[in-house]
Amino acid sequence: MYPAAQYLGTYDAGRSQKYVLFGTPSAFLDVVGYYRTQLGDKGDQVFKEPLTHVFEVGRFREETMAFPPGVTVKDWTSGGSQGYPYQPANAAAVRFPTVIMLVPQPPAPQTPKK
Repeated sequence: MYPAAQYLGTYDAGRSQKYVLFGTPSAFLDVVGYYRTQLGDKGDQVFKEPLTHVFEVGRFREETMAFPPGVTVKDWTSGGSQGYPYQPANAAAVRFPTVIMLVPQPPAPQTPKK
């Protein structure tokens, strides 16, 4: 996980998958560079506006998955935005310039016991 990342929440992606959001005050290109080094992969820029970079870390199986396992980094300052708004419980609202979405591998299917 990116060192300056703050956990924002875990969400149901469907098909027994979850995705986990993290926000960071770090710049988009710094976060992309970190994951390039950590994963040993250049990843792919999938959108220019807003800047979005994807690192796939597992094989996508359409019949059993909602999302490919991976790391998505999104620049929330594109188009002049002040960042991703987040309101933690009992604390002041904050805005994160960069958001990281992790999609882990779904759990292995259970085989019936004999």
